[in-house]
Amino acid sequence: MIFPTTPSQTVGPYFSIGLPWELGPHAVPEGTPSALRISGNVYDGAGDLVPDAMIETWQADPEGRFADLWDHGGPSALPGFRGFARCGYECGDGGYEIVTVKPGRVPGPGGTTQAPHIDMSVFARGMLNRVVTRIYFADEPDANAADPVLAAVPAERRRTLLAQPADGGYTFDIRLQGPGETVFFAV
Repeated sequence: MIFPTTPSQTVGPYFSIGLPWELGPHAVPEGTPSALRISGNVYDGAGDLVPDAMIETWQADPEGRFADLWDHGGPSALPGFRGFARCGYECGDGGYEIVTVKPGRVPGPGGTTQAPHIDMSVFARGMLNRVVTRIYFADEPDANAADPVLAAVPAERRRTLLAQPADGGYTFDIRLQGPGETVFFAV
């Protein structure tokens, strides 16, 4: 018996099989007071949109508490707060949008306090491992100036981690390579 050639891709074109999550882009339920949207695009090294990129986010609530009981000051009291969202691949246009709340400050290394931020993982075809970044907020200059993680990033690259205020929320684009490449962290 002769078998046909199988695809050589390691991460696609079957990337999205089994990944849809029913709560998708909602870290908080629709209608949550102070809910906002963070949206953006994922670009490759040539500046082209990555149509099958997927992002996952994890964050604290406005009080700096998480949805779990992992000794982060107690569980969130915000009704329906999940702190986790997954989206981006559904439309295939290279864009993403999450519905969330602005996080509060959380403890940092050595007794410091971190600025409000959202942790983000990015997955895409051709990438055997996710890349991890953070979304900080451009309208939090004092908190950002005191953040120990952001301070470890070269000053000229910090802008790649700042979400910009936009109508009803923020925008945050991700550049996987090339000019303006987003800062990614080794975790």
